[in-house]
Amino acid sequence: MSRFQGDSGLTVRMTSVMFLLGALFVGLVVALMFVMPPQWAPVIAVIGLGVAWWQWYSSDKLAMRAMGAQEVSAQDAPELHAMIDRLCTLADMPKPRVGIAYTDMPNAFATGRSPKRAVVVVTTGIMQRLSAEELEGVIAHELSHVAHRDVLVMTVASSAGIMAGMLSRGSQYGAYAGVGRRGNNNSNGIPVWLVVLLVSLAVYAVSWLLLRMLSRYRELAADRAGAQLTMKPGALASALQKITGEISSIPSKDLRSSQAMNAFFIAPAVSGQSLRTLTSTHPSLEQRLEQLARIESELGRPTQ
Repeated sequence: MSRFQGDSGLTVRMTSVMFLLGALFVGLVVALMFVMPPQWAPVIAVIGLGVAWWQWYSSDKLAMRAMGAQEVSAQDAPELHAMIDRLCTLADMPKPRVGIAYTDMPNAFATGRSPKRAVVVVTTGIMQRLSAEELEGVIAHELSHVAHRDVLVMTVASSAGIMAGMLSRGSQYGAYAGVGRRGNNNSNGIPVWLVVLLVSLAVYAVSWLLLRMLSRYRELAADRAGAQLTMKPGALASALQKITGEISSIPSKDLRSSQAMNAFFIAPAVSGQSLRTLTSTHPSLEQRLEQLARIESELGRPTQ
């Protein structure tokens, strides 16, 4: 529970995506039972769930390691800690751990398997470029991800995709190794590896698109919740414009090294690409600014 405004739309979407991906996961296992030896399907399911569990359990460590971030104390970063203290008090939520990633790319993210294990990370690049009000808006956005537990949902929901990806790669090895055909070894049968490859690719594609649809909505939901908490939507709008503009000047090799974290960043590490596609992890900047302008109007403040 927190004072972040509830979002029924986000709850419905997270529940629906979890249900659909769970159905995909079950369907994948059932399909495998028809084309593979019966004892293999449970083993593959356990492995897939095990990988998803490990990703969930270690999500904070994996994300920080990927960004080269370090946890910092109040003595190391007093102003940053004081800002997060104020926002957590305002939101009536537990204070997450605080981290800094030492990179020039302006960005921020939150991760962790629960609010008590969460960590909010900002880069040195974003701290150097944003004003205090703008940075506060960004951190409020990230804290709303923690309060709504959507990082947990995104991690768990990736289980079907993880398992399908593993099977897709495994079936390709099976093709090279000459894995037998479905049923008996009749030369007219369908190759097992081909059936597994097609099924797993279909499951992976559907889960990939569902997760991206959820990711785009969760970013809009976090913008809304963060702006309503601070009552300064204009500051978050200004921050998003600065971050997006500055990311375009970051060398491509640095952006590529961070793209695995795109779903968690407040703004994706991409340059010169349209975000109005089914494959994007974030809504377009125009959509986000339009929403923040509406909130500004509802709060009775002039748009900046």
